[in-house]
Amino acid sequence: MLVPSNYSLLQLHLLLQLGNKLRRLRESYGLSTVEMASRVGISRGTLRAVEAGDPTPSMGTYLKAISALGILGDFALLADDAMRLVTSNTAATGASSDAPLARIVVSADPTRHRIQDLQSLALHEEAVRCVRADPALLQQAQAVLQKWLNAGDQRSATLWVEWKDILEHRKWRKALGRTHRAQELRQASPMTAVLPPDVRKRILQEVRDLKEGVVLEIAGRAHQ
Repeated sequence: MLVPSNYSLLQLHLLLQLGNKLRRLRESYGLSTVEMASRVGISRGTLRAVEAGDPTPSMGTYLKAISALGILGDFALLADDAMRLVTSNTAATGASSDAPLARIVVSADPTRHRIQDLQSLALHEEAVRCVRADPALLQQAQAVLQKWLNAGDQRSATLWVEWKDILEHRKWRKALGRTHRAQELRQASPMTAVLPPDVRKRILQEVRDLKEGVVLEIAGRAHQ
């Protein structure tokens, strides 16, 4: 069973971007999913999860994929204290050894559907976490779903029937996945009804921040 993670919206966005980059690199090298999975030593299903930016695969699995695609050096800049970015004007400006070496602005295109699904994914991960902490909330979600089913709206009927099974058997993976079907399920979901207002407010603020651009600093003490 998938255990929802404590990732922030920014972290989820970065994972999605990493997975997308790995997929594009694989395709640019002309590697099929079968060939890539064989190189990495994982199943095609796990490879699909990695390329979807799913947090379920281990860091080791991501590292194997990164290594197989020849971009391990990028990760080494973060992981190895012996390696660091050097800016050309550091000495000239007399910058402090504790000053940021670089700044990166991470943002998401607000005109694309990806940021909206990222928001929906974050809301649902929090909703599942709330239900796990307070099982009584599950009944609240089921009541909302039953009300929708009774209304008889045929456009979302198949999704709601699927949600009925998800709620009854706690099949959270189906709704928290990165597949197209999971996206459709989140669009017709009763789960957000159980979210506390402060949690919803926090996630929506994270979405706004990401649209405007979040500044990350690459910082470190200069080595002597």
